[in-house]
Amino acid sequence: MTITTRDPNRALWEARARGEDIPTWESLSPEPAGIEQESVDVPAGLWLRPPDAATGPVVLAIHGGGFVSGSVATHRRMFGHLARAAGVATLAVEYGLVPDHVFPSQLDTMLAAYGQLLDRGPTRVAVAGDSCGATLEATGASYGSGSDPFFTRELVRGLAAGYLAGADPRDPLAAPLHADLRRLPPTYLRRARWMFGVSVAGGQPDSLAASSRASSMRRSVACSAGVS
Repeated sequence: MTITTRDPNRALWEARARGEDIPTWESLSPEPAGIEQESVDVPAGLWLRPPDAATGPVVLAIHGGGFVSGSVATHRRMFGHLARAAGVATLAVEYGLVPDHVFPSQLDTMLAAYGQLLDRGPTRVAVAGDSCGATLEATGASYGSGSDPFFTRELVRGLAAGYLAGADPRDPLAAPLHADLRRLPPTYLRRARWMFGVSVAGGQPDSLAASSRASSMRRSVACSAGVS
C-alpha cells in the first residue's frame, strides 16, 4: 500500500479540528455491496447480513467515537465490509454516550447485547470493535508526537476523564491493559504502522500483546503498512 500525506482520514480530522462538519465520518469507506440491513430494538442496533452468510456464527460489532460520538450509522459501512469479508452476519450495537452515560454503562450495554445474542443460539460469537469500541481506552503513540490534527494528548485525556467520571483509570474493566487476560479467547489486535506519515510503533496494542504473552492468551498483532 502506498503511504500518502494527504489521505481521507487526515482530511476528515483536520476539518473536525477546524470545526467543520464535512467530510462526513461515514464517507471514509465506500458502500459495501450486497449487504442486507435490519434495524432492531433488542439489542438496539443494526444487523448487517452479507450474501450467503454462514449459518451459526455471528459478529458483535462495537463502534468507536471516544464515547462522545459515533453510532451504528457512522460505522455502518465499516462493519458492512467486515460482515462481507467474514461472510458472517454482523450486529452493530448502539450504546449510550458521555455525558449522559459514563463507565460502566457502555460495558453493561455490551454485556447485555452479548447475552441477548447467546439467547438466539449462535454457534460462535466474535466481538469486534473500533477505537474505544475495541479497548474501552483511547491511547496511542501519535497523541504524544503532535502528529494527530485532532486527537491531541489533552483531548484524549479529556475523553477518558469524561468516560471514567471519577472511576479508577486502572480498573481492569475500564483498561484491558490492567486486566487478567488468561480466560480470553483467541484475540486479534490491529494497529497502523503509520499514522499521518508518522511511525506509531508501540503503544497499547503492543503492550496488550506483551501482557497476553505473559498470560498465555493466544493473540496476534498486525501492523497495516498504510496510513490509519
